Amino acid sequence: MSETNPLRIGILGAARIASMALVRPARVVDDVSAFGIAAREPSRAGIFQTKHGLTRAYPSYAAMLADPEIEAIYNPLPNALHAKWTRHALEQGKHVLCEKPFTSNATEARDVAAAARASGKIVMEAFHWRYHPLAARMLEILRSGEIGTVRRIEVRFCVPMLLPNDIRWRWDLGGGALMDTGCYAIHILRTLAEAEPAEVVWARARTTSDARIDRAMEAEFRFADGREGHIRCSLLSRHLLEASARVEGSLGELRVFNPIAPQFFHRLSVRTARGVRREEVDGEPTYVHQLRAFVAAVREGAPVLTSPEDAVANMDVIDAVYRRAGLPLRGM
Repeated sequence: MSETNPLRIGILGAARIASMALVRPARVVDDVSAFGIAAREPSRAGIFQTKHGLTRAYPSYAAMLADPEIEAIYNPLPNALHAKWTRHALEQGKHVLCEKPFTSNATEARDVAAAARASGKIVMEAFHWRYHPLAARMLEILRSGEIGTVRRIEVRFCVPMLLPNDIRWRWDLGGGALMDTGCYAIHILRTLAEAEPAEVVWARARTTSDARIDRAMEAEFRFADGREGHIRCSLLSRHLLEASARVEGSLGELRVFNPIAPQFFHRLSVRTARGVRREEVDGEPTYVHQLRAFVAAVREGAPVLTSPEDAVANMDVIDAVYRRAGLPLRGM
């Protein structure tokens, strides 16, 4: 592929995350261009285009999807719109990098996965943490047997979301802590387990004034081989800021602080009878690794670690936790 033929990506919506997740990474990743932007309000698309130096601003989402110069779409729309516009993009022959969570619920995820298979296009869920070398190193340590047989995995991801009008609090847009920070926690749990939970043993939600919206969630899991799992996530709770993973084994323990955005700061430690070993894993920003993997998948057929099938499995667990906590599924 030559420099005159980059993978041109269009952005659906002028979301705050688009700059960090796509525009800035595209400046350092070879053979890719953050080419255009469409927003619900055309004026916002124009402002975003000017601010970030994009080639085009479109009057509507449909107009951008119809542009043959656009090969791929980045979809950072609110959760409730992920399925609809990912399907529309596939219908127009575009590859899709879709923000997490993949859809509002597992039923929608299966529909999108089926559309992706039928289209032959690349669809990647944007769990950027999975593409950083730290994720591979965590799995390498667990597979090596250094901490013995894994007995329990715990993942925590809590951040304060103090903006009362943020879309994360809106039922109609698929809001809730489990859908936001919780989808990460579940994805990390499943990735480190390399298996799907067999059962949600219990789940406990704390809700907002809208009893359908969780501001915090905890859940306990059991795997088919007897291993235990636990997640804690929140957007508003006494646990203001937590981002960690802990794996207990028969011979020791693996702990990782900040597996989600390790480029800012992270700490990996392994405790065994020999003592404690600490490591730092070098790498570029997670979004750079993710975009590079997306381009490689589209241009070279490289494997997609966060495939539609993986997204379906993640949404299955999210739905199961909501059911166990007695809350309704998003989008239903």
